[in-house]
Amino acid sequence: MNSIWLEGRSGSVARVPLAPDDTTQTVDIAVIGAGITGLTTALLLARAGLEVVVLEARGAGDGTTGNSTGKISALHGTKLSRIAHRHGHAVARAYTTGNTEGRDWLLRYCEEHGVPTQTEDAYTYAQTREGTAGARDEWNACLQAGLPVRWEITADTPFPYYGGVRLPDQAQFNPAQLVESMVAQLEDHGAHFFSGMRVRSISGRGPLRIKGDYAHDAGAGEFALEAQRCVLATGTPILDRGGFFAKLTANRSYCMSFDVPGPITRAMYLSVDAPLRSVRYAPSSTGDRLVVGGAGHVVGHPAHAREALRELACWAQTHYPGATRTHSWAAQDYATISELPYAGPLLPGGKRIYLATGYDKWGMTNGIAASLALSSQILGGRMDWANAFASWSALDLRAIPAAIRLGSRVARDFASGWATAMLTSRPEHAPVCTHLGGITTWNDAEDIWECPLHGSCFDSGGSVLWGPATEPLDRLPADGAR
Repeated sequence: MNSIWLEGRSGSVARVPLAPDDTTQTVDIAVIGAGITGLTTALLLARAGLEVVVLEARGAGDGTTGNSTGKISALHGTKLSRIAHRHGHAVARAYTTGNTEGRDWLLRYCEEHGVPTQTEDAYTYAQTREGTAGARDEWNACLQAGLPVRWEITADTPFPYYGGVRLPDQAQFNPAQLVESMVAQLEDHGAHFFSGMRVRSISGRGPLRIKGDYAHDAGAGEFALEAQRCVLATGTPILDRGGFFAKLTANRSYCMSFDVPGPITRAMYLSVDAPLRSVRYAPSSTGDRLVVGGAGHVVGHPAHAREALRELACWAQTHYPGATRTHSWAAQDYATISELPYAGPLLPGGKRIYLATGYDKWGMTNGIAASLALSSQILGGRMDWANAFASWSALDLRAIPAAIRLGSRVARDFASGWATAMLTSRPEHAPVCTHLGGITTWNDAEDIWECPLHGSCFDSGGSVLWGPATEPLDRLPADGAR
């Protein structure tokens, strides 16, 4: 699978790794992860005069950012109605304010640095009569949160539409172009970006000691450096302290792009009812392409993933006759038990290690908002809306029932995975996740191993693709014992 955004990108997203013997370097801030959050946070702190290093296990933007739909919108599906239902309209307004500021910051950056964007309306719509009530709930929540939305009975779509919410003048773009620009800007401000550097551990009572190895060169040895503070922008935190892995659900979803002989829908659409469908267009050198998303599943439960992809392609080709697929790709996103993103200290009251996660597929605005909140905290300030993004908050107490349900599912997955591994006589046993020992399952659509406990993913050779695991897989012995 290969994202339309990452194909043919320039070499500016990859850099020569830190030298193996460079163990004495000490910086103000080490940012782990080079997606939209890591790069934006690093850039904001570098602009403030701090010495910043960014460490990325793959290439910049190779994770969720470069595999997203690239929508820059404050309309987030049914997110606001879910937040308002659980936390009230004041919290939903704070979430909206943060995302609106994130959207506006990103659009200003793109304009100032020549990153192309396309201004289009965004829709959250019902594709069945039964879905209309959910779309209207979101419309009401958006109005309460101050978004200038409209209810549209009809829309110019070739697919079923039973009413929806329209937010005018949102935007879309190629996120890989943003990544390339930000890497260049980081270096212009004296920061350093290193790719192919997988961080394994962070420790120390004084300066933080960050250790890891070279993700693409097993024989190159280890690296180490010291930092006064660290930001984890790794999707799910790669450190277990704080227990955030137990407060997140990891989801994988898919996108496809198509060449279409006829007209392509201009606005950005996302359905409220299942199966979820996301639609936008993408400019290319040969003309506009259709981008369709959906077919998602909870990580570790990829049953029928290949069939779901076939259904997604069939849906696109049914509503856009003659559509020819050009690319297919996947992204991994994280939802929190509270419905709110986390951006703050890894431990309560901490001021050395920070994290950002839980954007629930809306990272283009949430990621910028999290970066604004994190950089403000590190520099001694505070955003008025930041409580909606707090990593430790009383708002989590309202999510205790959700946490119990999530914990029960994880326990069932752990037990059933090991029972299956020991009681069946499959030719090959599934590998054991190196995070907390869950039995991984095979995703036949992507040829990857997925852990149902906390969302770690590994390629067919066992290398880490997504954390919280940081170590590659070992094979489970034939007798079922480790």
